[in-house]
Parts: sequence; C-alpha cells; structure tokens
Amino acid sequence: MPPLTNGTKVVAALFAGSSVIHTFRPQVFEDTVPHFLPYHRELVYLSGAAEILCAAGLMVPRTRHYAAIASAALLVAVFPANVQMVVDAGEDLVRNGATTARGVTLGVLLVRLPLQWPLVRWAWKARRTR
Repeated sequence: MPPLTNGTKVVAALFAGSSVIHTFRPQVFEDTVPHFLPYHRELVYLSGAAEILCAAGLMVPRTRHYAAIASAALLVAVFPANVQMVVDAGEDLVRNGATTARGVTLGVLLVRLPLQWPLVRWAWKARRTR
C-alpha cells in the first residue's frame, strides 16, 4: 500500500481544523454561505460534519478511496463560499472603504481562491493510495 502523501495529510488536517470551527463557532462561516442559499447555520454545521468525516476517512486506508472522492467534491462544493467572501469584501471596500472582511484583507481572499484547486487535486489523488 502506498504511503499517505503530504498533500493528503494537508487536506485532512485542514478539514479537521476547520470542522472544529464549523462546530463550535458556526457564526464565523455563516456569512460566507452564498446569499441565495437558505439555512446558513445548518449548512455550516453540515459542511463541518462532512469535513470531519472526510478527514477521518482520508486517514484510514480502507475508506480513503471514497473519502478522497467526497473530499474533492466537498472542496468544489464550498468554493462558492470562498467566492462569496471575496464579493462581500469587495463590496465593503467600495461601500465603506474597509480593507478587510472578518480581519482578512481582500488581497488574501483573492489569492486564496486559486489555492483551492491544489487541495482538490491532492484530495482526488488520494483515492489511489489505499
């Protein structure tokens, strides 16, 4: 069995850490849920649960294949929330001259968008490391 890649470890660690915030401080993520979706708090809890399940599944060879597929899908599914953060920060900048959204600068949020894709790729590649 091939060893767990560093990329897979990064995805699992990010999911595990983020799931804690989703669970215990859901308000941090509520505004990032795209505005057209209902039930923001519930979606935050749901995505947090999905993250911890994916993180655990990636660490277990027997479940890694399916967890990798689910992890890649989850990363794609939450991408609109990352875009929403950029849009909101841009609107705040135009409206109020604010340079940050939740303490994060617009530049950091913009740079973060393309960084999502290596995570998707690492998660997807993990399906071959059972």
